[in-house]
Amino acid sequence: MEKIIVRPNGPLRGNVRIGGAKNAALPILAASLLGTEDIILEDVPKLKDVEIILEVLRGLGAKIKYEGNLLIINSKNLTSYETNYDLMSKMRASFLVMGPLIARMGIAVNSLPGGCAIGSRPIDLHLKGFKALGADVEMTHGNISAKAKKLVGKRIYLDFPSVGATENIMMAATLADGETILENCAMEPEIVDLANFLNKLGAKITGAGTSNIKIKGVEKLFGARHQIIPDRIVAGTFMVAAAITSGDIFLDNIITNHMKPIIAKLEEAGAEIITNGDKLQIKGREKISPIEIKTLPHPGFPTDMQAQFMSMLTQAEGQSSIIETVFENRFMHVDELKKMGAVIKVVDREAIILGKNKLYGSKVNATDLRGGAALILAGLVAEGETQISEIQHIDRGYEDIVGKFKNLGADITRI
Repeated sequence: MEKIIVRPNGPLRGNVRIGGAKNAALPILAASLLGTEDIILEDVPKLKDVEIILEVLRGLGAKIKYEGNLLIINSKNLTSYETNYDLMSKMRASFLVMGPLIARMGIAVNSLPGGCAIGSRPIDLHLKGFKALGADVEMTHGNISAKAKKLVGKRIYLDFPSVGATENIMMAATLADGETILENCAMEPEIVDLANFLNKLGAKITGAGTSNIKIKGVEKLFGARHQIIPDRIVAGTFMVAAAITSGDIFLDNIITNHMKPIIAKLEEAGAEIITNGDKLQIKGREKISPIEIKTLPHPGFPTDMQAQFMSMLTQAEGQSSIIETVFENRFMHVDELKKMGAVIKVVDREAIILGKNKLYGSKVNATDLRGGAALILAGLVAEGETQISEIQHIDRGYEDIVGKFKNLGADITRI
């Protein structure tokens, strides 16, 4: 079993280039099923989740090859509409192939999706959207099937601005007859990137990034070249690393507008942040101020940064609080931080963090993707050695995280 070992080694300093965003790459890879010519993608991160969805695409008949740093996909001749059960059970985002398959082949058969156990993430909004577009949806023995001779555009209101449902319904609607209007959509940057990609293929989508998206159905989608946007959560993780270690880190390949809530909270905690085009510098201070955080759908504070900030706030000069509104079970990392000496009290969906408690190296488990990153951050300032197990969760979202931290001066190894 692999582990990551972290020991304190002072302030982190140096440069990191931020690669493509996992949460943008996965829906774009699913959307490639809609194209009938070569699709060339740049900055696709080499992650476990990406490997899984590429296997899903291969199982459906897509041809995939790498040429240097480019990923080339051709879905002209799909051979199946049924996804592999084992692959689907490993990752929730694999459910995103359902919308493209219904639109392209008129039928899709999926098993229920898996992924991190961070709370209930029902797929009912996805299915509600497919039904509204005219698909017949059935659930039997853990499988979901959807059929439609031809999807038809409709006005669809989402009860919650779900990222996955927004993406899946938007992809399905690209080939529907007529116009689809999605209301109360998610507004994340990754949805904008997906819409931009689909438009390059020949789709007609407007309004992505707002709460209302309009999709005018087209007959066919083609091929295109597209660069995945930088990963704002990976960037945020390294920014917190600079803050917690009083370090000085330069980040390259940043879209500053995507980082606004993270920048605002780090500045409130006392860090200095300088932006310059697609570059960003963050300087941590010896004193970290306590802050209050409430996670919200974009453009609010991202739930995917909550765990990393919690590690930082264990070192703040006073009491901080984090309210989690997006997922009901996203404080699993709290017990692991407590093993290291953190003083945190959780009541319902609020965590109260008593700062300036000394952390001590311990044997801990990565309970989920972002919780695992939080433990690395805590290990950077904990006395002694921190051993992190279950690191397969970390590998799902961070490309060569050990190498990148080493380049910044961290004492970190993978064994």
